[in-house]
Amino acid sequence: MDKKEQILQLKFEDALQRLEKIVGVLEQGNIPLDEALKCYEEGIALTRYLASKLQTAEKKVEELIKDEQGNLILKPLETDLPRKTKNIGKTV
Repeated sequence: MDKKEQILQLKFEDALQRLEKIVGVLEQGNIPLDEALKCYEEGIALTRYLASKLQTAEKKVEELIKDEQGNLILKPLETDLPRKTKNIGKTV
């Protein structure tokens, strides 16, 4: 399994932790150039993976709003895609 496939198997939190470790190593500057470049490439791959995961999660976020009758409905949060809202009941 290559690095890209390994990254795709990581949980979000694990990928973020790995990226933070890479940043720390690179900030110290005590590694050979070849190793630094490998770390940098892995960091870029992790950053892209994490951004993709965040974008997916953002699309799933919904906000709770009230309609004219006072019913609570779930509505997608700021999306350009038309989606149906779900009525979840009357407010108290």
